[in-house]
Amino acid sequence: MNYGFVIDGRKCIGCHACTVACKSENQVPVGVNRTWVKYVEKGKFPDTRRYFTVLRCNHCEDPPCVNICPVEALQQREDGIVDFDGRRCIGCKACGQACPYGALYVDPETHTSAKCNYCAHRKEVGLQPACVATCPQQAIVSGDLDDTESDIAVLLATEQTAVRKPEKGTSPCLFYIDGDGASLDPLQTGGGCEYLWSEQSRGVGHFAGKNGKGAPPKAKPAPKGVKPAAARKVYDAPSKGVVWGWEVPAYVWSKGVASGVFLLLFALTALFSVPVSDFVQWASWGVSLAFLGLTGGFLIRDLDRPDRFTSVMLRPHFSSWLVRGGYTITLFGALLALWGGAKFLGLYELERAALWGGALFALVTSIYTAFLFSAAKGRDFWQSPLLALHMLVTSLIAGVSAMTLLLAFSGGDAQLYPILRWGLLAGISADTFIVMSELFGRHPTKQAGETAHVITHGALGRQFWIACMLAGHLLPAAILLVAPTSLAGSLAALLALGGVYYTEKLWVRAPQLISIS
Repeated sequence: MNYGFVIDGRKCIGCHACTVACKSENQVPVGVNRTWVKYVEKGKFPDTRRYFTVLRCNHCEDPPCVNICPVEALQQREDGIVDFDGRRCIGCKACGQACPYGALYVDPETHTSAKCNYCAHRKEVGLQPACVATCPQQAIVSGDLDDTESDIAVLLATEQTAVRKPEKGTSPCLFYIDGDGASLDPLQTGGGCEYLWSEQSRGVGHFAGKNGKGAPPKAKPAPKGVKPAAARKVYDAPSKGVVWGWEVPAYVWSKGVASGVFLLLFALTALFSVPVSDFVQWASWGVSLAFLGLTGGFLIRDLDRPDRFTSVMLRPHFSSWLVRGGYTITLFGALLALWGGAKFLGLYELERAALWGGALFALVTSIYTAFLFSAAKGRDFWQSPLLALHMLVTSLIAGVSAMTLLLAFSGGDAQLYPILRWGLLAGISADTFIVMSELFGRHPTKQAGETAHVITHGALGRQFWIACMLAGHLLPAAILLVAPTSLAGSLAALLALGGVYYTEKLWVRAPQLISIS
């Protein structure tokens, strides 16, 4: 048994009966939708045509939202329905990033994720989903795809159908007859015009009551001389906005400091046998421990249900990198505590073992977010093979910067400063190369290319060139080259730390500004 949908574009009249039926049946709050209808217009007056497309969860055979959920709030049933349990959801919003179809939203009343669940409660008593039962044109067909005699199987066998984003490999079970390409691919409609519901005065879901903060920038008319898109989106559901806000880049930045400074301490003492005073060792340990705690605070702060954060550890879904990352951070913190205890008690062998173990987990801590982002299949820019290297290099920059500032405050270990100076310069140079490669290199998909354009020439262009590149990369590198003093190094370290944060901020925010539905 494998339930699915067929949307017959030849019959749909855009009446929104399915949307209303879904809202009524499932008590969906105002401002968010499980099922919605998008209008796309093509042509030039008077030769125009309007296409109607019903959008919702695709109930994929390989659902990325299920794989990324850290607490198994999303589950794939034996009958193929991708269902959710709001009682488990912690509001991490990772499922919304993983879905390539923009089907998930955060309920503004419960602060948990939700989506179309095929009206599973109706199916269990032999009823059709509410949208199917209500559609006046019978444009929505549901049923068992494995039953060759079912209406849906007959349609699939006799009609040419299309699915959304087949390249994602999710094998969606939502099929379109006479599906218009511009309606199924949001990047074909351009973004030059505002339309009904394209903007709203206050946020919904994660941003409810926040006066629209985090919403994408308003669309602007196409410049003069630029040919408008061949297809225009004239009606759609409200944008879900930027659901991963400032907390996510802040947590990436703080864990970069925590892991980077300990990796640097390990490299100096264990690999290169550089003499490091006890004060710098203890200070580095303290900074690492403090910023690791700050990382946990940012992670909890980002949850829409922070009261359930313990579920990540107590009811884990181990295939999720959120869970793996949580355990990695916990074990890294435990090894940090062990190293500090062993050093205080003078247990040299235990101290050395904790140093090596802590360095291993610091390495994983610095890069695991790249694997979490790569599991977010809805955002192509995060699928970059350079992302793990990018995370590692920024962590090392943060670590060198933190230790440089520690030396400036302590006034000791002068022999370390030249090493840190050249290390920071090398890190900034490497990160500049990686950033430019990710932005100006060849992009495998149009969505990834659009994201890079938003960063370099779009809504985030000024932040990128001024805050990220000029202040965060070029200026500290120039200071390190022309002024080899500890005071200049401290200034360069502060600028580099700011550059790391702004880089991560743009990398997290920009992909969320690209429409995926």
